Amino acid sequence: MASRPPSVRSAPSRRLHSVTGKLSTSERIAADPDVGVRGSWAALATIVGTPDASDMTPRLTGAATDHVEIEGLPIAYVRAGSGPPLVLVHGYVGDARSTWSAQLDDLSGEFTVVAWDAPGAGRSAQPPTSFRIADYANCLAGFIRALHLDRPHLVGLSFGGIVALELLRRDPAVPRTLVLAGAYAGWAGSLPADVVDERLRTCLKLADLPPDQFAAAMLSSMFSESAPAEAVARFAASVWAFNPAGFRAMTWSSAEADLRDALATVNLPTLLLYGDRDVRAPLHVAHALHDAIPESRLVILPGVGHISPVEAPELFNREVRDFLRTSAC
Repeated sequence: MASRPPSVRSAPSRRLHSVTGKLSTSERIAADPDVGVRGSWAALATIVGTPDASDMTPRLTGAATDHVEIEGLPIAYVRAGSGPPLVLVHGYVGDARSTWSAQLDDLSGEFTVVAWDAPGAGRSAQPPTSFRIADYANCLAGFIRALHLDRPHLVGLSFGGIVALELLRRDPAVPRTLVLAGAYAGWAGSLPADVVDERLRTCLKLADLPPDQFAAAMLSSMFSESAPAEAVARFAASVWAFNPAGFRAMTWSSAEADLRDALATVNLPTLLLYGDRDVRAPLHVAHALHDAIPESRLVILPGVGHISPVEAPELFNREVRDFLRTSAC
């Protein structure tokens, strides 16, 4: 297949707020010159201490939190807005609110936006230790059916993109369109074997760390050096509250998945969004998916790291909205 050139979008200017008076946790982080500088992420843990949920939890306008039971697992989710259904699937750290708050707020004026906490994340139940990518995909399909979301637009970030691809492979009639952000065809399908082995070993070791050390280690690879510190701080609260067993299950699922054979069968409109400062899913991963998925569109976000919906929400939302308006059928 002939290589198709990606689109490169201009990122809006990003700067830290000036703060006065009594500072919240996130404002203290934003005001500290060390946070957000490569190699200085441990400063974040020093400043935050134990996160205060009332201080760090993203505020959502008009978004209700609820639970639904899928094959015996209570699954938490946030729902906002009205219109065509748009399902958001977060990565292997974070949860619905910490990852998708800007999308739930901004896109809910045009779509029914639904973001789940994956099994083992956020307020959802812990799955069995044997849970793997097929189980996550089946759970997501059951979740979509239980909420009566007819042919939703499906957006997957990182690990969430692997889940979305596996769902599409198993049940191609479920989604209407597909957006993959910082995603892989599984780690085994997108990364060299030695990188997969090293990443797996590292992540399993990190799962045994105290929450502050785990958060500091993970955040260093999730955002670019110029990411707004307050946005990083709000995401950090959910990373701090990670479920070690759930993280291990998602890590094993990511490492074992190899969905390269499914890419050529993707026959629905697909948008690929990747930051050019993403060190977890580098641009060679993006180009490989772009070359393998017919009629996919690749958009590169300049100056943006792995968690693009948090780091550059205006740019992310604009690309998703434009894609859905022009591609929905």
